[in-house]
Amino acid sequence: MARVKKLTAILMAAVLCVSLAACGTPDRTESNYDYMIAMITDTGGVNDQSFNQSAWEGLKQLREDTGMKVNYIESKQMSDFVTNLDVLSDAGAKLLWAIGFTTVDAVTESAAVNPELNYAVVDNAFANPPANVTGVTFRAQESSFMVGYIAASVSKTGKIGFIGGIENEVIRQFQYGYMAGAAYAGKKLGKEVSVSVQYAESFSDAAKGKAIANKMYSDGCDVIYHAAGNTGQGMIEAAKESGKWAIGVDRDQSYLAPDNVLTSALKLVSAGVEKLSKDYMDGKQIGGQNVSYGLADGAVGIPAEHPNYSDEIYNQATEIGKQISAGAIVPPSTEDEYNTYIAGLN
Repeated sequence: MARVKKLTAILMAAVLCVSLAACGTPDRTESNYDYMIAMITDTGGVNDQSFNQSAWEGLKQLREDTGMKVNYIESKQMSDFVTNLDVLSDAGAKLLWAIGFTTVDAVTESAAVNPELNYAVVDNAFANPPANVTGVTFRAQESSFMVGYIAASVSKTGKIGFIGGIENEVIRQFQYGYMAGAAYAGKKLGKEVSVSVQYAESFSDAAKGKAIANKMYSDGCDVIYHAAGNTGQGMIEAAKESGKWAIGVDRDQSYLAPDNVLTSALKLVSAGVEKLSKDYMDGKQIGGQNVSYGLADGAVGIPAEHPNYSDEIYNQATEIGKQISAGAIVPPSTEDEYNTYIAGLN
């Protein structure tokens, strides 16, 4: 079975070398580097309007800044992960990015048989990172705290919502950061704010996201934040139809509904991908550790454009961001941290 997998990888690599454009934008021919930095997507694809797309944008910016050869392969199903990593390594990739925590098993397997290569996984922190693997996480609770503050400040009903995709450690960062930001606003502004939370158990079911959002809106929520991938696009559609507010995630999603997207919690995977890749290119040891990027690294935040809410609220939110960067405010990322934060707030 291993020989079959390897043969398949070699055949695919031959195709890749003939036409790199089939996987992504062609490499720069004038590159001074004799290797490539490349990535595999998770099953969401490279145009997911979320972290796969952002990661690829980071590699394209790396190419623009340095001339490094870059590429990607889309994974259609989880069983593609190992094969796709093999294809890219056989094509000359020395640093291989795997996007999303679902790729961890594939990376662990591939890294064990290719100790000369380096791997980085987005959205996973390893308990004991292999010597040639880096776990890369983003402090999404920081930008979520900021949009929670904005949501509570704008809300007229005092009821706001959160829709998650599949409940896991990563998505709970968004939830608890948002809830804490809303509580902070309630305390600061002297208003009662409640947060409704529901998980769709899917990152791809827009219809379910829309149904959950419609129920929240009908129950009195006038602002909903999502961390649900394509499921969240259903929430944004519900906001358009009901004339309510939506808060986007990962990227500035205002283009999906300019009159209804209040703001977005940016998670700039691109910044983390570019930063760690440059460290690798500079000869720094990147494997065997976990790294975390946040506001202080320019990897999370909120859009500067804010046509749907006041300058006053925006300025307050950015001041909160400065306090987070300085460590004066530490947004929670787990239920226990959230409960401790609320106890201290009260």
